[in-house]
Amino acid sequence: MESQRNISEFILVGLSYDKNIQIFCFVFFLFCYISLLSGNLLILVSVTCSPLSDQPMYYFLAHLSTIDICYTSTVTPKLIADQLVEKKTISYGSCMFQVLTMHFFGCAEIFILTAMAYDRYVAICKPLHYMVIMSRTRCNLLVLAACIGGAIHAIPLFMTAMTLPFCGPNVVDHYFCDVFPLLKNACTDTYITGVLVIAFSGMVALVTFVVLCFSYGIILYTLRNQSAEGRRKALSTCWSHITVVILFFAPVIFIYLRPPTTFPEDKIFALFYTIIAPMFNPLIYTLRNAEMKNTMRKLWCQTLFSKETHN
Repeated sequence: MESQRNISEFILVGLSYDKNIQIFCFVFFLFCYISLLSGNLLILVSVTCSPLSDQPMYYFLAHLSTIDICYTSTVTPKLIADQLVEKKTISYGSCMFQVLTMHFFGCAEIFILTAMAYDRYVAICKPLHYMVIMSRTRCNLLVLAACIGGAIHAIPLFMTAMTLPFCGPNVVDHYFCDVFPLLKNACTDTYITGVLVIAFSGMVALVTFVVLCFSYGIILYTLRNQSAEGRRKALSTCWSHITVVILFFAPVIFIYLRPPTTFPEDKIFALFYTIIAPMFNPLIYTLRNAEMKNTMRKLWCQTLFSKETHN
């Protein structure tokens, strides 16, 4: 542990050294973060304050919005602030905390997306038993399992990062602290550690992605026997879920399911699962969902009308 104390902070390389690009990134990511917070909070409040919260699909959607906010907030505020400073530093403790929270919320999101896919499978393939199978107790257990799964995934990676000996240099070629970039700074052989990261991150993402693709394949196959209206409504919801899954899983699999190394392109791919996908989730789930749009319109119009009447 003594070797770890030789480094009290890390220097993050960030996305670019160019001042003009940094100013552009500041404006762009600030817009993305505000949009992400606004969209996910809008979904969270709309679902919580309406009868939609009684439906499993929207119950999971509210939890997905909560996780998206927590997940992105572990990285994006720091990324935005770093665009305004020349030396982008992060303390050792904050760096390790980023590793823990990023993998906890990231893995929890993966399992919530899996729960949403299971909900759609039951709704379309077993509609007569839907309310019995997707009871509120089972929904609560699925959310709890997602949190426990996130902890089981994140804590070993966090402990691995904590036990790495850092004796210099302290420059991390990324815009946040992640295990692979930190391995390059460790003054020890990290081959076994890299294999463990692939097992805990890459394989989890790949297996979950295959399961999701298989489940949506079954759903799409089952839709052949439904009416045109039922098929249209189900397809609208399923394509929204599939879009979110691809946006999130494709870059994650690219980065974590390979030998422990880093490429300059990794930072661009990481933007997709840390910022871009969580920002687009509210748009994807609302613009293609008539029920959600109608509920939001009624709820917020009613709220505004009540305020005007009160005034």
